[in-house]
Amino acid sequence: MENTPAHDPLVIAGRTYHSRLLTGTGKFKDLDETRRATEAAAAEIVTLAIRRTNIGQNPGEPNLLDVLPPDRYTILPNTAGCYTAEDAVRTCRLARELLDGHTLVKLEVLGDQRTLYPDVVQTLKAAELLVADGFDVMVYTSDDPILARQLEQIGCCAVMPLAAPIGSGLGIQNRYTLLEIIENAKVPIIVDAGVGTASDAAIAMELGCDGVLMNTAIAGARDPVLMAGAMRKAVEAGRDAFLAGRIPRKRYASASSPIDGLIG
Repeated sequence: MENTPAHDPLVIAGRTYHSRLLTGTGKFKDLDETRRATEAAAAEIVTLAIRRTNIGQNPGEPNLLDVLPPDRYTILPNTAGCYTAEDAVRTCRLARELLDGHTLVKLEVLGDQRTLYPDVVQTLKAAELLVADGFDVMVYTSDDPILARQLEQIGCCAVMPLAAPIGSGLGIQNRYTLLEIIENAKVPIIVDAGVGTASDAAIAMELGCDGVLMNTAIAGARDPVLMAGAMRKAVEAGRDAFLAGRIPRKRYASASSPIDGLIG
């Protein structure tokens, strides 16, 4: 019982969550598929791009909040599509107005349209401005341990290093830097971007990440709802494996049934 989700909560900005799988809301064929995949993932935090998603700013159009209501989910507005700190800050302030003072945001400031790799200089600048303005900032960044530490020192409530470029599905490309970030962090570390399948999510959790955020890996699957369920199980299994503690790697095996002490 000690390691069940209820007894191993994820805490972000003072709020407790039982699910360590965070999901995106874009790229699904319609809002119903978004709803069904989110439910299959058992996600409690769902992120949305303020610049691309209607949450009330366009009256008369389908509203994401009708299928993912804020009284059931923590809505995590993000700054996808922003390429400057000023643009990202402006977008977060718009989200706060639309969501009645909501302060939890996902900051991402991009530096390259092809790879969607983060502009770390602009990210640092935006993080400082947003924290000073009272936002709880979960920040998408590169897998640089020094940068992760700086973002934590600024006051970000979660650091979200990429595993690989957004939407690439390549999985974790540099376990060493990710481990460095995890081992030195005092805030949740959530892998964001690059996950392709369930085994990628399990590996991230086995390394000690506090959670995984994904969108394309689910929405782009042949069966998004089925993949969402697979990701939920992978995150749970990876977390359990991390808590259980794996056996050391060895060059050769030791017998499961040793011969020492056998009669005759």
